[in-house]
Amino acid sequence: MVRRAIFRQKGKMLMVAFTIALGASLATAMLNVMLDVGDKVNQELKTYGANINVVPRGASLLDDLYGVSDGSGVSDKYLQEAELGNIKTIFWAFNIVDFAPYLNTRVKVNSNTDDVKVVGTWFGHHLDLPTGESLDTGVRNMKAWWDTGSGGWLNDGDDGSVMVGRLAAHRYNIALGDTITLRGLNRAETFLVRGIFNAGGDEDGWIYTTLAAAQELAGRPGLVSSVEVSALTTPDNELSRRAGQDPNSLSIKEWETWYCTAYVSAICYQIDEVINDAVSKPIRMVAESEGAILKKTQLLMLLITILSMAGSALGISNLVTTSVMERANEIGLLKAVGAYNGPVTALILTEIIITGIIGGAAGYFAGLGFAQIIGQSVFSQSIDIKPMVIPLVAVLVLLVTLAGSIPSIRLLLSLRPAEVLHGR
Repeated sequence: MVRRAIFRQKGKMLMVAFTIALGASLATAMLNVMLDVGDKVNQELKTYGANINVVPRGASLLDDLYGVSDGSGVSDKYLQEAELGNIKTIFWAFNIVDFAPYLNTRVKVNSNTDDVKVVGTWFGHHLDLPTGESLDTGVRNMKAWWDTGSGGWLNDGDDGSVMVGRLAAHRYNIALGDTITLRGLNRAETFLVRGIFNAGGDEDGWIYTTLAAAQELAGRPGLVSSVEVSALTTPDNELSRRAGQDPNSLSIKEWETWYCTAYVSAICYQIDEVINDAVSKPIRMVAESEGAILKKTQLLMLLITILSMAGSALGISNLVTTSVMERANEIGLLKAVGAYNGPVTALILTEIIITGIIGGAAGYFAGLGFAQIIGQSVFSQSIDIKPMVIPLVAVLVLLVTLAGSIPSIRLLLSLRPAEVLHGR
């Protein structure tokens, strides 16, 4: 009876299957993207800068307590360059995407009497890690939005070259290819201008060179003023905020949960464990924006999933109700020869559930394709297939099928054999 009912109404059943497949495909695509979107969104946001700043403990304490920073970025407190590789040995090492050290000093350009800030950094530094791994890191990846013009980026071996911000170049009448003299406290050095860059911020008034050149110019071999770290993080919650204020206030279980979750405060804490006399601080504007964007993106996808399944339920309701009305004589005859409401209802539901399973299976595989299209279009990456989506979609398809069948079941229960068979 079920087989003949399905094939006799194959047009309507195909529409029911298509409706369920459409909802299931959207749910599959959205759930896969939603569960994988965290790392993808974070990776996209990492191209807009670091979210953790590491500074010497003494410099951080003075600035926090007394606000003594003069904005020059030059301090008498430093971190050891040799310890920077330890950042990739923390518990969340794989979440550290990039990091770059900076050494700030003040110099005079050519015969000018006013000071300009010179920043030494890694541009594309190859680092051999204590774990035996290797890493290529530096500002070339972390500041990818900079417009470096025709000069391009420096290389870490270009110790006799500089990149000049567009404002500094205008102020000191510097052009690409010029040779300039930078006079620090201890010595003067001649540099070739290899690039004029536009960063769109304070950096446009500074001069950048390699870390080794800045260390020699400032007389600070092996030292750095600060480190910017770009890390994939989990959005903050009440636990991470409490831990950020005082990790010792957590219970042992809370501390383990916090330490083993990629909160920005936990990563900062772990960096402080491996760098001597360092204080790591989240760049709140970046870190909190990442969390807010991620939550809103996931909420949007969840709402799309809910609305698509609700739309499928409404479509199923209309189709199945129409089917029951067309089969009123058949249902009335079944009841007239002794069928109770329960078996008749089970018969109709079995037909719909079988159709739903077929439509749900087709929708799941179509949704996997939609997820990859979304991943390539939005993130230029494939979306990882999450096995947990299969039971979620199966439950959603079952719930939507049953919910969409409720009006038709109510109509079925209200049918009276005598009235139906007499044409009333």
